[in-house]
Amino acid sequence: MVNTNEIKISVRNLIEFVLRSGSLDTSFRSRSRAVDGTRAHQKVQKSKDENYEAEVTLKHSFEYEGFTFSIEGRADGIIKEQNIICVDEIKSTTKPLEMIDENYNEVHWAQAKFYAYIYALQNELENIDVQLTYFQLETEFIKMIRKTFSLSNLKQFFYDIINKYIIWAKFTSEWCIIRDKSVKDLVFPFEKYRIGQRELAVSVYRTIRDKKKLFVQAPTGIGKTISTLFPTVKAFSEGHTSKIFYLTAKTITRQVAEEAFIKMREKGLRFKTITLTAKEKVCFKEEQRCDPEYCEYANGHFNRVNNALLDILKNEDEMSRYVIEAYSKKHKVCPFEFALDLVTWVDSVIADYNYVFDPKVYLRGIFDFGDNEYTFLIDEAHNLVDRAREMFSVTLYKKPFLELRRVFKDKEHNIAKELGKINAYMLKLNKLCEEDEFHMQKDIHGDLLYLLNKFISASEEFLVTKQGAEGHKELLELFFLSLDFIRIAEFYDERYVSYIEKENKDVKLKMFCLDPSYLLREAIKQGKAAIFFSATLSPIEYFKDILGGDEEEQMIILPSPFDKKNLCLMIANNISTKYKDRENSYNRIADHIKTISSRMKGNYLAFFPSYKYMQDVYERFQEKYSEYNTIIQGNIMSEEEREAYLSEFKENPKDTLIGFAVMGGIFGEGIDLKGDRLIGTIIVGVGLPQICLERNIIKDYFNEKNNKGFDYSYTYPGMNKVLQAAGRVIRTEKDKGVVLLIDERFNYSSYRKLFPREWNNNRTIKSEQEIIKSLEKFHNEN
Repeated sequence: MVNTNEIKISVRNLIEFVLRSGSLDTSFRSRSRAVDGTRAHQKVQKSKDENYEAEVTLKHSFEYEGFTFSIEGRADGIIKEQNIICVDEIKSTTKPLEMIDENYNEVHWAQAKFYAYIYALQNELENIDVQLTYFQLETEFIKMIRKTFSLSNLKQFFYDIINKYIIWAKFTSEWCIIRDKSVKDLVFPFEKYRIGQRELAVSVYRTIRDKKKLFVQAPTGIGKTISTLFPTVKAFSEGHTSKIFYLTAKTITRQVAEEAFIKMREKGLRFKTITLTAKEKVCFKEEQRCDPEYCEYANGHFNRVNNALLDILKNEDEMSRYVIEAYSKKHKVCPFEFALDLVTWVDSVIADYNYVFDPKVYLRGIFDFGDNEYTFLIDEAHNLVDRAREMFSVTLYKKPFLELRRVFKDKEHNIAKELGKINAYMLKLNKLCEEDEFHMQKDIHGDLLYLLNKFISASEEFLVTKQGAEGHKELLELFFLSLDFIRIAEFYDERYVSYIEKENKDVKLKMFCLDPSYLLREAIKQGKAAIFFSATLSPIEYFKDILGGDEEEQMIILPSPFDKKNLCLMIANNISTKYKDRENSYNRIADHIKTISSRMKGNYLAFFPSYKYMQDVYERFQEKYSEYNTIIQGNIMSEEEREAYLSEFKENPKDTLIGFAVMGGIFGEGIDLKGDRLIGTIIVGVGLPQICLERNIIKDYFNEKNNKGFDYSYTYPGMNKVLQAAGRVIRTEKDKGVVLLIDERFNYSSYRKLFPREWNNNRTIKSEQEIIKSLEKFHNEN
């Protein structure tokens, strides 16, 4: 069990949290500063005589105000002179040394005085010196500022800082008592469990208790969100977890998690939750520029943020986007950075996958320290496969290097030279593509990594000193993209390939992660337990393998809680939707859509495997049946356009509406049209992803690994889209509806074995008359 009265914290983290001040400024900082800082420390330390002991670990444990503190850190140096001991704190700087005096930085003195207090206390010294040694990075000159302190003076300073921190310690301790009592008293927030809910909840609890992974296929309507959150919350009071990360790919799923917590709060739960929102959505300014001269929320952010944290933590349990924005405006702090700070203090985080899994943007401050008793609940886990591939992959194009070389060739010779070398290297790669338009290799491009590192080094001074100059913004983007490329290269192994492809008169180089299972498994180790769940985790053995499951980890497939009679599932298996046959299918598909939608007034969705196929059938349908009310999904739709599309699916519709949409697109999953807002779907094709280079590379890789290349690359991802589209119809126990699958391949055993149990009573139809007959039988039975 987590003991909230035991506080383990480093000297640096304690000081920087309590005394933080100033502005938020994310303008470019040299990547080499950390390296330069280390070099400065080593240079100063090596210049000292035998009386200087470098890198001294200090630890102090004590009882205070009902808490057991364990504070430790490492002093840069201890100087043992004849009559006095001195603690040395080394700081590197780019500022002129004449600008630095004893009042230059309160935090520097505070760290050194903490080390001095611990050392003096443990060595029974009445007085001790503290020295700040500033190393100027450009000149390598050194300035030392030294003061003498009594033990009593240092003790007073030490406990002044502790008293400022104890406000937070007491808040955490008191909150945990309130939270844990409410968790113990919490009952399931619905009158009864649906079929499968109790089994799921028990399995989740045991998985968390045993610190394992669980893979769950749970049909739509079973109540996956509450069935995973409720047992995870209950695990808090038993000490099996200390924080929940509810992870998902879509905003609407995050809203369902928020609603589940609201339901539990209605039953008395006290639980602090935060929903993290992307920076571009919550930024109050037109440009996302954390520059104190541009943004009033960045200016002085750290002077105000601790007060903002205490205010929201004392007054709010649900920290939604709108609550975060309200408190950010009240205290004039950056809403995005404020939300990230809150992650440390809340009980549950509702967020996108990338905050845990993406090596470029994951929450380092949360996951990189300590032994974390965290639980990951990964919703709609079927989406994580391709998302993980992209998070662990990286792409470079030749064109930006060439264009920037032209900008800098007469101004910044060194930068232009390095850009030219990379451009030349990419030209060589281009020649490898002449036969097939692409070239693939298993080996990493080591020479390119060397060139990118040289480009990064050459760019740093310009990026630091010439902000706002021509080319600065573009160079900065290329700088960080190059860093990403180098970072991803650290993961490169037999699960990767590199490929070069000609694309729109440009050259594309991608380090492509084919199998994300290993890196996902490593990311999950940042916590103690993980539950992967989805309505369409089928076949579950495939998802367990590709999402990093181990052989011994549990899988469960739950039955639908709804009456099978509520769904009329028909299969038109005498129509081919293969690419070569599509033009011949337009009329018959249009006729089938008309036949289904004409038998009962209501709202329908027709899903297609591509935009072109959808557009062609839509036009044919309008030609033949113009009297029907139809809408069609756009290729690119704003949030307002998406909402307008869905708003057409009204309850108790006066006329029939047929929506045309793309499988796997924005309306193919994650939308919740309950009741008679949707009474039928027509699904055209088996959802196979478009044949392309990457899918074929994946196919070849898994053929070599397990002889299941086509399934892993095409069949399983395609069938997942079909299952998701079909799942839009039956959302509650009262829903009734129709699903028509159109494709001869739905008759193949390789596809039928992927059907969920509730599809076993499907009806094969060969004509419009058979559709009418099946629908009449269904309506008579219901």
